[in-house]
Amino acid sequence: MFSDKRFHQYSLSNVPKDVLSGLIVGVIAIPLGMAFAIASGVKPEYGIYTTIVAGILISLFGGSKYQIGGPTGAFIPILFGIVMTYGYENLLIAGFLAGVMLVLMGIFKLGSLIKFIPRPVTIGFTTGIAITIFTGQIASFLGLTGIEKHEEFINNLTELIIHLDTINLFSILTAVICLATIILTPKIAPKVPGPLIGLVVSTIIATLFFPNQVATIGTAYGEIPSSLPKLQIPDLSLEMIITLLKPAFIIAMLGGIESLLSAVVADGMTNSKHNSNKELIGQGIANMVTPLFGGIPATGAIARTATNIKSGAVSPLSGIIHGVVVILVLLFFAPFASYIPLASMAPILMVVAWNMSERKVFAHIFKTKSTDSLVLVVTFLLTVFVNLTVAVEVGLVLAAVLFTLRMSNLMTTTKALPNLKHKNAKVETHIVSDSHDCPQVSIFNIEGPLFFGAAQTFETSIMNTINYHPKILLLRMGRVPFMDTTGEANLASIVSHFSKSGIVIISGINDQPKNVMIKTGLYEVIGQEHFFEHTGDAIQFALEQLDRNKCLGCKHFAFKECKKFSAQGVIESSKPKLSATY
Repeated sequence: MFSDKRFHQYSLSNVPKDVLSGLIVGVIAIPLGMAFAIASGVKPEYGIYTTIVAGILISLFGGSKYQIGGPTGAFIPILFGIVMTYGYENLLIAGFLAGVMLVLMGIFKLGSLIKFIPRPVTIGFTTGIAITIFTGQIASFLGLTGIEKHEEFINNLTELIIHLDTINLFSILTAVICLATIILTPKIAPKVPGPLIGLVVSTIIATLFFPNQVATIGTAYGEIPSSLPKLQIPDLSLEMIITLLKPAFIIAMLGGIESLLSAVVADGMTNSKHNSNKELIGQGIANMVTPLFGGIPATGAIARTATNIKSGAVSPLSGIIHGVVVILVLLFFAPFASYIPLASMAPILMVVAWNMSERKVFAHIFKTKSTDSLVLVVTFLLTVFVNLTVAVEVGLVLAAVLFTLRMSNLMTTTKALPNLKHKNAKVETHIVSDSHDCPQVSIFNIEGPLFFGAAQTFETSIMNTINYHPKILLLRMGRVPFMDTTGEANLASIVSHFSKSGIVIISGINDQPKNVMIKTGLYEVIGQEHFFEHTGDAIQFALEQLDRNKCLGCKHFAFKECKKFSAQGVIESSKPKLSATY
């Protein structure tokens, strides 16, 4: 029936399931779309336009069978900040640029890279966004008047405190009715959309019993037009594009993260597999087209996607139908939206904030009292008290620095010798002492990634330990899984220094470090004959290179052969038969 792989084995018998789920999600999306738009600092109809255009396009071109796209709570602080700083018109340009970036990310197959963003960073900014959304609705919940909105969290809290004397009891009553309905509806009728019922019930009560006593969408934003949006080409200039690149990049990154997280949730619920790069392209196309109709940036909506699945969706057709449902509601019921109290919208967003807060995961990570806890708290605090852009930047850098420190601590470089008490003379570190350490052969166990964060410590550890200039330096590198060019440079420095008076040999090297050394030429400098698969063979080679005159009278007895070497001195005529059981 369809060439799209997401419609594989789709049949006409599945259409009623998609129609029903699309209808349910479409009804849920209407109040959310308006609420997200208002909280983002734009007119409510722009949220509806976004739900229609982005919702249909994400379903058409995305990489998930069940994804429902549209405006989301995660975008609220970013979009509000852009509107406050640059204005609504430039928000559309930023959204368009973000769409271009998302398409390019998909084309260059960067979808899989999103998973490398540390969880403490995503949980930190998600919880921070939730706090921002929740507190941003307190004024509407209480019916406060004279409130001036700011980008800064502290300034917004100050506004609330200053205007507490303007509390409207009718607004509180309206908000409580809506909130109670939202909470109770799922318990009474699980398949009925609580936000919509709460909105309808509280609006009817406010309109019938205390008309003109609470602020409404109509009094605050005017009547919502009952017509489809017209195509508008934004006025682009190179200067404005350059100015908006940074906020556009944040929109693109957050949009990519949210959409792919939502797709992963959908995969888990349905045992399916989304195409991450195609999903980014679909999200990009939607965000490029939506601004042309006055819509705000959109992404995958986790809650609506989950509802879509629970309602029986089978294919992306449900997402397309959800957009069509919103179109029909806009055309036939838009005038009634003017009567919706702003106090009825506040609880909807408060519940959204509560559900997206990741409070349990936040508490779990925080209780570990680890470096992840630090990243989590810093990202959270910066999201709340500064802005999301700074929070993500600092969170990622901090996570990278702390990860580097942890990895560098894993690198250990310790002297070792065969444990002659062990059956197979296993090479161990704890048996080396001042009285038990071969003056001519130094063996080092190297464990952990040899990269820029640990390379200097690695070189220093070896150079400080072999100041007596042994003849042979044996590096056991079987537990070095990775080496970068910085690590290679430090190893090359050791080889260069030591080769002036001795020989460097290496045992057990893994493929990745070996390939790096081959590419840089260090492998050839050391010499293929100085690389050994087993430590026993390397030790046998080392003992063959000993200056036997120095062995005469030595009492260290580091190797099995040492007692014989110490007693007999140099025998020029023949080489000893050496044990290779190390």
